[in-house]
Amino acid sequence: MDPDTVRDAWRERAGEYSPAYYAYRGPNETSAAVREALGARLDRDAAVLELGCGSGRHLRHLAAHGFDDLSGVDIDPGAFETMRETYPDLAAAGTFYCGAMTDVLERFDDGAFDAVYSVETLQHVPPDAEPVFGEIARITDAVLVTAEIEEPTAVKEPTADLDVNFVDDDTPLYYRDWGEIFGSLGFDEVDVVRGDRDTTRTFRVAD
Repeated sequence: MDPDTVRDAWRERAGEYSPAYYAYRGPNETSAAVREALGARLDRDAAVLELGCGSGRHLRHLAAHGFDDLSGVDIDPGAFETMRETYPDLAAAGTFYCGAMTDVLERFDDGAFDAVYSVETLQHVPPDAEPVFGEIARITDAVLVTAEIEEPTAVKEPTADLDVNFVDDDTPLYYRDWGEIFGSLGFDEVDVVRGDRDTTRTFRVAD
């Protein structure tokens, strides 16, 4: 599946793994891990951006614990429709951007957000879009959190390429060394939490 087709699939996602699917499930252990990582290092008025925010279940968890300057980016317009239905207070209070990260992040000033985080989003960035990692580093002023799948899980068909699996109708999931990637972009890794699916890594901008 070529990158443009993958992006179109995310824009049109329905059923399992859709915004409505995650809104129904609500916050999970990763929501708590992200909140703990941010809460230990930032005041509650910190400006926080979620990459691939979907319907907002992780942001809603942050809001419930006192964070009040919340923003999100998602490529799927339907995600924001679901957010308005499921989390209307979040939809009204937050700032949201609909579009691909490669298009949206370049609009932000350097250090625009005290914290940036992703949950199972960066793992789907295709190789041709990897320069977006530099944009993530550029707009992060203090703390970066990645909660991504880093090791193979159950897949429909095995692949000979150990760096990628194809799941959910051939959607690619890339395994990357986030410590190495963001270490090379000026961050120090300060914490690692391994969950049932995700590995949550917390980084700080290096001195």
